[in-house]
Amino acid sequence: MRSIKKYTIDNPSEFKIQLTYWAQQFEEIIWLDSNDYTQQFSNYDAVLAVDAFTSIKTDYDSGFDKLKEYQEQAKDWIFGYLSYDLKNDTETLRSQNHDELDFPDLFFFQPKRLFLIKGNELEVHYLRMVDDEIDQDITIIKTFAAVTRISNNEDSACGKVKISLRMTKDSYKKKVEEMLSHIHRGDIYEANFCQEFFAKDSCIDPLQTYFHLNDISTPPFATFLKMNQQYVLSASPERYLLKQGEKVISQPIKGTAKRSENIDQDRELLEALKKDPKERSENIMIVDLVRNDLSKTATRGSVIVEELCEIYSFKQVHQMISTVASEVDPSQSPVDIIRTTFPMGSMTGAPKVSAMQIIEKLEVSKRGVYSGAIGYFSPVGDFDFNVVIRSILYNEEKQYISYTVGGAITAKSDPDKEYEECLLKAKAMREVLEESI
Repeated sequence: MRSIKKYTIDNPSEFKIQLTYWAQQFEEIIWLDSNDYTQQFSNYDAVLAVDAFTSIKTDYDSGFDKLKEYQEQAKDWIFGYLSYDLKNDTETLRSQNHDELDFPDLFFFQPKRLFLIKGNELEVHYLRMVDDEIDQDITIIKTFAAVTRISNNEDSACGKVKISLRMTKDSYKKKVEEMLSHIHRGDIYEANFCQEFFAKDSCIDPLQTYFHLNDISTPPFATFLKMNQQYVLSASPERYLLKQGEKVISQPIKGTAKRSENIDQDRELLEALKKDPKERSENIMIVDLVRNDLSKTATRGSVIVEELCEIYSFKQVHQMISTVASEVDPSQSPVDIIRTTFPMGSMTGAPKVSAMQIIEKLEVSKRGVYSGAIGYFSPVGDFDFNVVIRSILYNEEKQYISYTVGGAITAKSDPDKEYEECLLKAKAMREVLEESI
């Protein structure tokens, strides 16, 4: 059982910074921030969960069954992540590529302390064992200086981070050509192909790095995740799956264009993306896949496409996003809704299983948390999860930093242009880690 207290926040932006500083004392942290991005389906502007009372950490073997049991027993708020490699639990697949991050495949925890922010209203939900500390914690939080001090790593104890490529440009292009040969043979229609950038024997200040990444991108699904000495710093623009009551929403992104500081040129780039036949075909193929996935748990005839190939603009890029919705029976297990749609279509391809088999063969790094999902389940079985993209992953103990980027390969793909799109998507992470501020 939880005690709930409500407060009015004078300055939500300032309070959010204070809250994230205060949270760093705990071993388990998940911070979710919409950056005030207007979204039709959002429940909260920001959420912080800290200080695990119970938790589950496991590999992919029976991972969804273990999560289902944990979620049903907890009957409470639980927060965590699903790694891409849970595909091995839902299909006869394997993950044998190089992995230096060493994150578990699945991690969720039941927080003792939970903060929900909407506008200038704050709800604090504490488990009874710590509920006598609510007012004291709020007082302490407000003492933190609300300064996002973004320092240059070159001037810090860590030094400047030097990024290496796991795959050369020539190797990348060769592998895209192999992917295209699979498409031309009819093995697949589309697949998401990714490459890793990394730094060994390097360290960062995780919170300052997150602040910088978030400031560059201000995405609607930003996340700071800490699990002991492992971190995910995410500037994700993409929602994977949301459940509100009997309604389920998926919002796949496929289609990217750069932005321009020139207003007229920026509008031209937006319109070009909107009309681009390759980008539209990518998006529509994934929409069909998502419709099929949602139909596995939907009530008959309830799967609909609410938005098709709509353009949304973010600080660095324009994105093509579709919204697919379904209705589910109230008795339907929330974990099973995720199980039957995971991994998300935007990060796999079509047909999904064939695409994942080819992805595993051509990629050289294990994806892990990248292209998985971070989010939460509520006590009534609602949930909201992002797609882990535009993210920096950090193993502090191993001093290993990684970010991965990718894109959809279709019959119309040009290897050089696909590589350029990867660099565009990687720009924010590289700037955060390498450039002076």
